[in-house]
Amino acid sequence: MSGPQCCSNPPALNPASGGGRVEIVGGLDAYVVGPSESKLAVVLVSDIFGFEAPKLRKLADKVASAGFYVVVPDFMHGEPYDPKNPQRPIQAWLKDHGTDKGLEEVKLVIEALKSKGVAAIGAAGFCWGAKVVVGLAVCELVVQAAVLLHPSLVTIDDVKGVKVPIAVLGAENDHMSPPELVKQFEEVLAAKPEVDAKVKIFPKVSHGWTVRYEDGDEFTIKSAEEAHEDMIGWFAKHVK
Repeated sequence: MSGPQCCSNPPALNPASGGGRVEIVGGLDAYVVGPSESKLAVVLVSDIFGFEAPKLRKLADKVASAGFYVVVPDFMHGEPYDPKNPQRPIQAWLKDHGTDKGLEEVKLVIEALKSKGVAAIGAAGFCWGAKVVVGLAVCELVVQAAVLLHPSLVTIDDVKGVKVPIAVLGAENDHMSPPELVKQFEEVLAAKPEVDAKVKIFPKVSHGWTVRYEDGDEFTIKSAEEAHEDMIGWFAKHVK
């Protein structure tokens, strides 16, 4: 994950944002929202800016309003990426916050949810988080559905291994996962008729748009909301 696009437009983090609360889930601090007695859960895996991003928490609240118990873990362990810190360039930061570690930790979160009686789980990943979620999607019975939003680091081989229903929501202006790569994902998934899949490229938006849109940018906000509804619809279809 090199280059500025993944790091552009960082959110102003706010630990008090959202209508939920922070609890320990699977050994991690996590923002949780929605009916705790629900048998249906969604895990949102953040981008490099972490679980205190207000727009991510706002999206978690929206998913919860659809009836899901939503968990947004702090895979960054209190150290989200800070582009203003010259001592921690992105490559150095990633050495301590690799997606392999994220994948192991999200499995603990899922185990914790299942131990409390959750029967079906969906997972969505944003940028960095998409690589974590695609790792879940190659294992049957871990999650029931996956959504990748403006993914980073995801490879064609990753997608070839997918075994659960998956949606890939990409951006037209994305150097991390350009439309050409997303279309290759679509071709791979089309050759797997046993896996329900949806691939969509949103025009005139950039990497990170679903959780890092500018408040006054009506076009991007509308596009982000469309992607949110696509994600929630995917979970409503498959997580039940």
